[in-house]
Amino acid sequence: MSGQETRQSQQATEAPARIHGHCDPGFTAVREAFEENFRARGELGAAVAVTVAGKTVVDLWGGWADAARTRPWERDTVVNVWSTTKGPVALCAHILADRGLLDLDAPVAAYWPEFAAAGKDKVLVRHLLSHRAGLSGLREPHSLEELYDWELTTARLAATAPWWEPGTRSGYHALTYGFLVGEVVRRISGLLPGAFLEREVTGPLGIDFSIGLPARDFGRAAELVHAPAAASGERAPALGAPTPIALAALANPVVGAAQANTPGWRAAEIPAAGGHGTARAVAALYGVFAGRGTYGGRRILSPEAVERVREGQGSCRDLVLGAGFEGETEIGLGLWLSGPRGSYGPDPRAFGHDGFGGSCGLADPDAGVSLGYVMNRMGPHIADDPRKAALVDALYRVL
Repeated sequence: MSGQETRQSQQATEAPARIHGHCDPGFTAVREAFEENFRARGELGAAVAVTVAGKTVVDLWGGWADAARTRPWERDTVVNVWSTTKGPVALCAHILADRGLLDLDAPVAAYWPEFAAAGKDKVLVRHLLSHRAGLSGLREPHSLEELYDWELTTARLAATAPWWEPGTRSGYHALTYGFLVGEVVRRISGLLPGAFLEREVTGPLGIDFSIGLPARDFGRAAELVHAPAAASGERAPALGAPTPIALAALANPVVGAAQANTPGWRAAEIPAAGGHGTARAVAALYGVFAGRGTYGGRRILSPEAVERVREGQGSCRDLVLGAGFEGETEIGLGLWLSGPRGSYGPDPRAFGHDGFGGSCGLADPDAGVSLGYVMNRMGPHIADDPRKAALVDALYRVL
């Protein structure tokens, strides 16, 4: 590299990120927090969107879509949002339940007979949604390539025994959640969750989100980047000693930025962690919940169904996340409750889901508010990344 090229590279690295988009005057605190994420919290490329009563009041993006800072983050840049995908997957299940096609209190085996193996005949659908099925990970080694095989992965889950008595405790089903809930969706509808979501929600509403990114969209996908905790000034949460349950959930197989940047991951149906979209799309999907089932003039769920989503299933110290969180947490039927931690704002009954490394979808039906935040520089946090927390705090200061 020549001296001039080196200077240009350094200037690109040091130049402040340009922020684009729209922010209503009453929500400038959100814009300021977003800008501060770039200045002080190591943001590379990101976007944030907020809806209030179904109207988009914040739609901002900025920074870079790649580690080399050669591609600006554009309005239509999509990125893998990891477990923020779980909210849309829960939405699929609740649509079926709202139509009377799925009973959340029925045994999973009523829809998926093979699932009754190894003493799982009494595991209920609500246990899948609330991470209480005891199937946080497989007992046998499961490679990334095998994870891409829907039939193989769901067959192994159906055959395996639970790690703990189902229904008694939560243990974060980091990757298995999507296959478990998704297979029930498939058994009822005939469609994998990505196709079901497209048919019922994202297609009719024009939401730029997919589970399994079409190859034609690879070119607008942001590159995920792992940043060392020391370099970013952040400290990873301590998960405690790696128990067999935690290792099965978080390391079988190991998945990180390097794997998620490959064509194989992008194209695969990984409903717990493989969704790709814009912040605008995440805010819209969680906006269905925030709007008590209505978004964009279309009713997707009944108000009663939205209330079921945030029906707490009991607080506890999660068997997978363990010491990574102070105190106990509580999951509703598919999403995490804000609770005393205030993860999704000051209302303990607001709810949402974070994605590995920082992303977030938030729904607050009482305030009529949703938020979507996506980024490509992954922090070390499984949840409650400081960048997300700053945006949520700023939002509630102006509501």
